[in-house]
Amino acid sequence: MSVWNYVVTAHKPTNVTHSCVGNFTGPQELNLIIAKCTRIEIHLLTPQGLQPMLDVPIYGRIATLELFRPHGEAQDFLFIATERYKFCVLQWDAENSEVITRAMGDVSDRIGRPTDNGQIGIIDPDCRLIGLHLYDGLFKVIPFDNKGQLKEAFNIRLEELQVLDIKFLYGCSKPTIVVLYQDNKDARHVKTYEVALKDKDFVEGPWAQNNLDNGADLLIPVPPPLCGVLIIGEETIVYCSASLFKAIPIRPSITKAYGRVDADGSRYLLGDHAGLLHLLVITHEKEKVTGLKIELLGETSIASTISYLDNAFVYVGSSYGDSQLIKIHLQPDAKGSYVEVLERYVNLGPIVDFCVVDLERQGQGQVVTCSGAYKDGSLRIVRNGIGINEQASVELQGIKGMWSLRSSTDDPHDTFLVVSFISETRILAMNLEDELEETEIEGFCSQVQTLFCHDAVYDQLVQVTSSSVRLVGSTSRELRNEWNAPSGYSVNVATANATQVLLATGGGHLVYLEIGDGTLTEVKHAQLEYDISCLDINPIGENPNFSQLAAVGMWTDISVRIFSLPDLNLITKEYLGGEIIPRSVLLCSFEGIPYLLCALGDGHLLNFLLNMSTGELTDRKKVSLGTQPITLRTFSSKNTTHVFAASDRPTVIYSSNKKLLYSNVNLKEVSHMCPFNSAAFPDSLAIAKEGDLTIGTIDDIQKLHIRSIPLGEHARRICHQEQSRTFAICSLKYNQSSTEDSEMHFIRLLDDQTFEFISTYPLDTFEYGCSILSCSFSDDSNVYYCVGTAYVLPEENEPTKGRILVFIVEDGKLQLIAEKETKGAVYSLNAFNGKLLAAINQKIQLYKWMLRDDGTRELQSESGHHGHILALYVQTRGDFIVVGDLMKSISLLIYKHEEGAIEERARDYNANWMSAVEILDDDIYLGAENNFNIFTVRKNSEGATDEERGRLEVVGEYHLGEFVNRFRHGSLVMRLPDSDVGQIPTVIFGTVNGVIGVIASLPHDQYVFLEKLQANLRKVIKGVGGLSHEQWRSFNNEKKTVDAKNFLDGDLIETFLDLNRTRMDEISKAMGVSVEELCKRVEELTRLH
Repeated sequence: MSVWNYVVTAHKPTNVTHSCVGNFTGPQELNLIIAKCTRIEIHLLTPQGLQPMLDVPIYGRIATLELFRPHGEAQDFLFIATERYKFCVLQWDAENSEVITRAMGDVSDRIGRPTDNGQIGIIDPDCRLIGLHLYDGLFKVIPFDNKGQLKEAFNIRLEELQVLDIKFLYGCSKPTIVVLYQDNKDARHVKTYEVALKDKDFVEGPWAQNNLDNGADLLIPVPPPLCGVLIIGEETIVYCSASLFKAIPIRPSITKAYGRVDADGSRYLLGDHAGLLHLLVITHEKEKVTGLKIELLGETSIASTISYLDNAFVYVGSSYGDSQLIKIHLQPDAKGSYVEVLERYVNLGPIVDFCVVDLERQGQGQVVTCSGAYKDGSLRIVRNGIGINEQASVELQGIKGMWSLRSSTDDPHDTFLVVSFISETRILAMNLEDELEETEIEGFCSQVQTLFCHDAVYDQLVQVTSSSVRLVGSTSRELRNEWNAPSGYSVNVATANATQVLLATGGGHLVYLEIGDGTLTEVKHAQLEYDISCLDINPIGENPNFSQLAAVGMWTDISVRIFSLPDLNLITKEYLGGEIIPRSVLLCSFEGIPYLLCALGDGHLLNFLLNMSTGELTDRKKVSLGTQPITLRTFSSKNTTHVFAASDRPTVIYSSNKKLLYSNVNLKEVSHMCPFNSAAFPDSLAIAKEGDLTIGTIDDIQKLHIRSIPLGEHARRICHQEQSRTFAICSLKYNQSSTEDSEMHFIRLLDDQTFEFISTYPLDTFEYGCSILSCSFSDDSNVYYCVGTAYVLPEENEPTKGRILVFIVEDGKLQLIAEKETKGAVYSLNAFNGKLLAAINQKIQLYKWMLRDDGTRELQSESGHHGHILALYVQTRGDFIVVGDLMKSISLLIYKHEEGAIEERARDYNANWMSAVEILDDDIYLGAENNFNIFTVRKNSEGATDEERGRLEVVGEYHLGEFVNRFRHGSLVMRLPDSDVGQIPTVIFGTVNGVIGVIASLPHDQYVFLEKLQANLRKVIKGVGGLSHEQWRSFNNEKKTVDAKNFLDGDLIETFLDLNRTRMDEISKAMGVSVEELCKRVEELTRLH
């Protein structure tokens, strides 16, 4: 039964809805704060660019994000209001690097009609009050007292019902708002009001302006000394103040976002619906406005928000394309543009459709999305894990270790690759043709296995074998010095850096050597009580060539110890517990924080925070990476150090926002890895796996890898066809060159490897592609693409005509085989028992595929079912048909073979405006609706009466806070049958904010356990701004608000792994389960995405 579900985000929202700039984290620090609907990110502006400081979820959809500075404060506070009428004021706590809540509250009213044009939240420039326009005809005021604390809120009646924008004016002795509104004759005007805080009322303001541009919908208040307001229309821009009115005509455009450049407000950046960026200049003399000028700067993504940072750097946040960091130049480039794009920040939103495919045929699903809109439309290929792009490969069996070496200390590139086998060592190097070939380092001993190699100071190389340590000149390649193991002893494990060697012989002897110019000096020797299993002296302190600490893993007592160098004094001993020995230890530093990683022989990895001065180990955490022994190596990619854990499930360990993350590498078993940064293959890795040595570069280090295919047009539907190795999409292209905005609609065929257009079928004028499907019919072995369309005519409310087109792919071309006219829009197509099931306006229609006498084929209608308002979303399973209606929730139909008829079996009688449906199993159906909720209903086949059997019972409800456009069965991760999560069925969803999420149906006992964990986590983890998790996840629409049921928030549950040890202990105590066991169970869940 799929009643108990776990909802988790695989890809966080990327749609940037708001941004602002100010001094939030410190009086001298300039911050960019970005809202991505349900998350906020805080960045610091540094000479190197934007540096992320914090990324946190908000338990609400952000409606307002504003920085302000109350009187007497040295830095800014952040005001956030959510769509469900909660608000909070946040302040930065520099000591703990987190946000703290200064104030919070609820501003909802019992009655009132929510505004059509979205909520407006504004703050008086002199910090006397916060104004909110949430309901038609009401303006809510939250006043500040003289200490900057918020007081009781109150409402003021606002005569204007159709408000388009409200802003506070600058430089007014009393707080004054300016209101842009539309009257009942569709004319637009502005009016000003003073807010009388004592009387809690409006006073007519100093001026008004009637009959503006019909497209006016944005106000920009101008700061002192100029003051006044700019009114941005579609064809004119007006400057208005009590004493002045100036207007200029502009090229028709809809301005979506603006950003103020100068503190005095004399220049503004305007971004329009076509992604064009303009500079608006207010010309003035002696603080008096003399006119307006506007100039086109260039093209960016379609902006939803623009923040001017500093020194001509501008952040452009986008909802329809990637967000960008741009620089504005004084001189235009060759194409006449002043805009240079410095950084792109991936945005998958809005995901209108997607499909799950296994393009590499490795049993790993990838999601291909239709993302973005208008000119920023694209396809995105999203897959889990990190890919290795192979550059070269040789067959080599039985590799026991690998190291890369340089030919001199200051050479930026590696020259040699040392490969060690059980009874020999081979040295590979790049020849002039950029091929790997075998070479010699004369001073190295090549008839034995090498235990360790490293570059050493003074242009030297060091090789450790079981009998000796050899120091070799890197240019002469000759032996300069040798340290021999005492007779009767052999070296078992060894490690080295540029100036130090640490090795262990049998009998628990630990020997420490130092490297000089041609010298190897034995500095210290220690006798330990047990044998040593692994060592590390990777320098992570001040000196990059010398380590003050050594990490040593032990047999017998299963411990890891920290010794100080050069005197080999034991400072810390940590027992690992269990009977599995440590196989690899590594000292490493992530984001400036020192860690000790310790890998065990059974695929577990422990990590500790390491105190560099005392050697103390704290905050122990354990994760399971695989089932085989792990070897750890550092490597660097894009100037950041990461760790590669080689085992049967190779993993890259990296750090983001000061927490360690684990991302699987898309390779089967890897036994050894070492960085190999040669001139021919910069920033590459050498990887030993199953009889092969591969050299390759590594993808960007992140949990999900995203590849973008820009289309320059808006893809709305997508479908994959395995047999022809193609994708087909329905897309539309906007032509903005002509005076009229025209649209052209296409069906395009793409190659599923190169993603190039290989064939195009243009649709008729006014004809939209609504649905697409790859299917085959009974008695016909061919596979077809079927496309459902609608003629969208300007004068019709609902389309009265459409077509079903049937294509076959021949020689990489779309060939039209059959077409069928319909009496409405074909919203959905499904393969159904060898026939085609279509949803056409309010009816469900079944077609069969008939052979005509002349050998051609046609669709013939067989049976249908009426009784929907609009049947938008249809899924089938066997003879059952599940329909998601525009406003009548979910209904269940059945096809009766004997009568050849479709009948309604049951329905959900709630009024839900559906946005997607999916069948979880025979009895449970999943739906998403337009208030950002998801829910499940159950078919009640056991019901006693017809009335009971005819009702779909709601069994699960949850507020996702995201608008879902599509559910699809599938998984983003390799399903390994040996793991506990291998058997859990999952559904993937895509949303307007660019979220890719997973819904997993859990066994009941696991659900009950996690529900208890979630309840305990709610007590320990408090929402940012004091927002309640329970309220946020409660199902909520116009009619009702009820607690979430039978859905768990995986994002909250998985934050358990990021808690510090004391909080973990607290939860472990409340649950009566050990921390280790909790970590293990939550980690397994993270493998679902």
